[in-house]
This record gives sequence, structure tokens and C-alpha cells, in this order.
Amino acid sequence: QVQLVESGGGLVQAGGSLRLSCAASGRTFDSGAMGWFRQAPGKEREFVAAISCWRDSSKYYADSVKGRFTASRDKAKNTVSLQLNSLKPEDTAVYYCAASQTLYMGYNTPARYEYWGQGTQVTVSS
Repeated sequence: QVQLVESGGGLVQAGGSLRLSCAASGRTFDSGAMGWFRQAPGKEREFVAAISCWRDSSKYYADSVKGRFTASRDKAKNTVSLQLNSLKPEDTAVYYCAASQTLYMGYNTPARYEYWGQGTQVTVSS
């Protein structure tokens, strides 16, 4: 059984930083993709970042976080992380880790991911 467990959320002031981590168990993601999405109250879940687990290891970011957030992956530990810098109040949301064994396009589409974590709250105060 595949499990994704996020950690690292919390409360931070605007301009601050946080680092989120996601540990995968039950399957090694050596293909497909691992990604991050977020959902604020009353809003739809939106794409934040993704890393291809294929040989290219390409990274993809939403325009709203490009230059501020950095995704990384540790293949040996089967983990993916998200460094959040220069945080803004509008970054406040529950952040979810997602993974797919087969995904090779449409990295920003939630429905393309088979596995999801339980989410971790990020709150940015102004």
C-alpha cells in the first residue's frame, strides 16, 4: 500500500521560509512524477510544483511560485521536498504531496496523480 506523508508545515510571517517534505512508502517512484498541490479555504486545489521521476528529472512550477519555491527529490530516500521562500499571505493553504507511477505529461492536473498525502497546513501572516 502506497503512503505519502507530508511534514514541515506551520505558521510563518510574510517574507519567511518553510520547508515541506514528503516521504513515500510502499512503492519506489522511479518513473512518473511527484508533485505538490495546495488548497485554500473555498478554493479549488491548485498546482504548485512537480518533479518528473523519469530520466530527465524535469521540474515544473506554477507561475505564482516560480522563483520563490524550489522542489527537490531524493531518489535514495524516496522523498520529495518543497522549499518555500519569500512567503506571502496568499500562499496560505493546505499543501498536499501527490505521486504517480505513470504520469509523463499534464503534471499540473490533480486527476493525473494516483496517490495523495493527508496534507500539511501552511499559514503566512501579514
